[in-house]
Amino acid sequence: MYDVAIVGGGIVGCAIAHELGRHPLAVVLLEREAEVGFGTSKANSGIIHGGHHAAPDTLKGRLEWAGNQRWGELCAELGFGFRRVGELTVALSPDDEAALDRLCAHAEAKGIDAVERWTADQVRRAEPNVNPDVLGAVHAPLTGVVNPYEACYGLAESAAANGVDIRGNQPVQALRDRGDHWEVGTPGGWLAARYVVNAAGLGAGGVTELAGLDPLPITIRKGEEYLLDKRLAGLVQRVIYPCPTPVSKGTLVIPTFDGTIMIGPTADVVDDPEDRTTTVDGAARVLAGARRLVPGIDEHDIIAAFAGSRAALAGEDFLIGPTPAPRFLQAAGIQSPGLTAAPAIAELVVELLADAGLDVGPVGAPGPVERPVHAAALTLEELGELAARDGRFGRVVCRCEFVTEGEIAAAIDRGACTLDGVKFRTRAGMGRCQGGFCTPRCLELLAAALDVPMSAVTKRGGDSWIVLDRSELGR
Repeated sequence: MYDVAIVGGGIVGCAIAHELGRHPLAVVLLEREAEVGFGTSKANSGIIHGGHHAAPDTLKGRLEWAGNQRWGELCAELGFGFRRVGELTVALSPDDEAALDRLCAHAEAKGIDAVERWTADQVRRAEPNVNPDVLGAVHAPLTGVVNPYEACYGLAESAAANGVDIRGNQPVQALRDRGDHWEVGTPGGWLAARYVVNAAGLGAGGVTELAGLDPLPITIRKGEEYLLDKRLAGLVQRVIYPCPTPVSKGTLVIPTFDGTIMIGPTADVVDDPEDRTTTVDGAARVLAGARRLVPGIDEHDIIAAFAGSRAALAGEDFLIGPTPAPRFLQAAGIQSPGLTAAPAIAELVVELLADAGLDVGPVGAPGPVERPVHAAALTLEELGELAARDGRFGRVVCRCEFVTEGEIAAAIDRGACTLDGVKFRTRAGMGRCQGGFCTPRCLELLAAALDVPMSAVTKRGGDSWIVLDRSELGR
């Protein structure tokens, strides 16, 4: 009997697991994908918002600023990459001035003193590659960038160290209310939990129906993102925003934590939650939007394209709280700024569980997480000393991102069971050649460590096969 079953292992589910793991509770996290963070979270823009974007009279507006303030502490605890780079929301026409005024009003209402208006001259001096026709901007120095999948892994590993049961490949298929607990049906069998928290993202509507409630009116909004070659590192120092629309913050220019520039996303309503396609039209719109902000961006610098979808509810706000179903709580409709708000959402969910009757007990320390080694961040002397102790750190597997065999082995030890699991933990395959050089060796290392044939290793779980056995080729 678990005290709490969390449905969904994205950034919100992992943050809830991390927070609940600090209490003397029996907790299980059920993720439908092979590994945590493989849904919406892995295609996130990776921005920790400055706290002033969402209106202060909304739930997302309150949790955005509260969450922003937790990320530095989480990074120190869990060792993932995080840096406060700041942001500029720029006005390129007189009509944009009202949006800047609104953002400043949000900041004032929330008590965010660091947010301020900048003149056009201030913008040009700070970001010389921004459109020279800029009229002014709102500057928010507390905006940060993070690798969202790395954060998911850190949160989940810390939760597991505190006894949380993390289960991949376990979509929830049935829910039965047994009066004082829920029976939860998964491909691995049935389990019992006194409380269920629905943090299933795009799948939250289906989980809600399984609990006997009306389906959630979720709108699926797909966003295409494009990564640029590292030669453009430093093109901008801060996240560059256009003035927002009612449904989107627009196309951004983002200096990611690892140094590459990312542009996007689009915001297209789609019917299929599994739609991960990128399109010629989407690329053209992203490039046009990015060039409007930073004219020096060129389409030939694109090295990777990907897409992810987020779940939006009517009214565009988060839905977090109890439901008519007993001991069934929602954490749904968590679109942007859901990544930013995730730590605050987790704290709120613990409070709501206590209000619903769960004795959460005292709060303790986060589970210890061993910080991974990244060879690219070491000096040659440090790397030489490490390789002398473990020869695997002297063998480079990914040339573009300078990832060693030792790092890949460590990633597998930490739970990577797919090619994407290795990629997101180490950056092997994220460089200019997009895995053209390192993929075969990563497959070999995974197959050996998991004691399976190479044909059994997938890109991201399910049927995402990469290679076939000779016997299959002959069919």
